[in-house]
Amino acid sequence: METPLIPLTRTWSAVLFDLDGTLVDSAASITASLAHTFEALGLPVPSDEALRAYVGPPLLDSLRQRAGLDEARAWEALRLYREHYEPTAMHAPVFPGVEGLLSRLDDAGVPLALATSKPESMARRILDHLGLADRFTVIAGASDDETRSAKSDIVAYALGGLQAAGIDTSNTVMVGDRGYDIVGAAANDVPTILVEWGYGSPAEAADAIAVVHSADQLASLLLGTRPGERSTPHAAPPPRAAY
Repeated sequence: METPLIPLTRTWSAVLFDLDGTLVDSAASITASLAHTFEALGLPVPSDEALRAYVGPPLLDSLRQRAGLDEARAWEALRLYREHYEPTAMHAPVFPGVEGLLSRLDDAGVPLALATSKPESMARRILDHLGLADRFTVIAGASDDETRSAKSDIVAYALGGLQAAGIDTSNTVMVGDRGYDIVGAAANDVPTILVEWGYGSPAEAADAIAVVHSADQLASLLLGTRPGERSTPHAAPPPRAAY
């Protein structure tokens, strides 16, 4: 996939990150739990490729739309999925280079927020387990009751958290792996850089401002440096806020 070019000198005021497929390689545990869920409901288990398509968008929506479940059945499936998935969620590894990328952004004083459709409580536990939670000023995810689950709403929630912490969000960028990330960010006038190592298809990258194949390449776009160069620190960000 060819990488569109954007100016290396561009400075972002804040960066939003997706979680699954962007920071952590969670597909194996998610698809295993989905397969268990379909089996428990007595339904045919979709192919591995079909199950991977569930990774990213709000799961309740996918259970309704992809699996064709009615409302009651979709909620039962979500309950079964969470029951099976939560004990395995901490096993998902961080993608290569991601920890170093977050450290470089943190050292440069770039404010970071997580914006994921995964339940916020689970996302926070995963980041805590990985030792990454303290890199983020805001951790924004879906509410447990799914009233906040659309990516556009989660991005808006993350931006609100950054603003409440006194951070300028006028030149924010989203980093994700699915077209769903692009659409949700665009609804809030935020552009998206797509990562190739996630779970999206090439067609989903059409509206991204750039596509990257490595964490080092992503760092160069986020920090305005060439690969291997160190960045000039931003002004020190405000203290991290609990949000």
